[in-house]
Amino acid sequence: MKNSLLIGITLAFVVSCKSTSTVVTEDVTENLSGVYSPVVDQSKAIFLFNGKDLNGWKVHGTEQWYVEDGLLVCENGVDNTFGYLSTVKHYKDFELTLEYKQEKRGNSGIFVRSTVKGNKATGWQVEIAPPGHKAGGINAYKSGWLAKPDSAKDAVIKMGEWNEMKIQVKGSSITSWLNGTQMVTVNRSEIEKGEGGISLQIHGENETKVKWRHIRLIEL
Repeated sequence: MKNSLLIGITLAFVVSCKSTSTVVTEDVTENLSGVYSPVVDQSKAIFLFNGKDLNGWKVHGTEQWYVEDGLLVCENGVDNTFGYLSTVKHYKDFELTLEYKQEKRGNSGIFVRSTVKGNKATGWQVEIAPPGHKAGGINAYKSGWLAKPDSAKDAVIKMGEWNEMKIQVKGSSITSWLNGTQMVTVNRSEIEKGEGGISLQIHGENETKVKWRHIRLIEL
């Protein structure tokens, strides 16, 4: 009787472990939760936006990108289409941290390992959007959505206030955090092959205005 009970407990433990563990392999996309815990030397951060002008950046399209009161601002232009502001320098493995404030409910985003041609960007986008629109999720033009955060995580979004977005890109993986909460992570072989800079995006909508500040990067 004791032996049978011991075997039963052992089997239950093994099944429980299998059901709760996650194996991350190549070309696997997964959603994770948790709070950001610094793993890099923050003293090595460089500021990509100087608070004065667009030095080090390039504007793509006719959407408006300008500096006002030390903040980077983007809003719709005359063509009301997609627009981008990209770094002149390319970055491969890095941790990017920035703060943004949506003053209107339009859509925006941050592309990594990105190049821009016309009104389309290559690379992978971390979504910036109001609640209900997958903020913190990751997508690409060719592949569509690669990872969508659980809808419950919308609770961390602060509409009309400053939000902190953190993105870590290393090898074949991209992870996003919004206001300290891990939103999603993606691990795919094609990400490792990506080359390019960082591109801020504004959607072609009449009600889009986003302010940015404290854009800093640590190369890994």
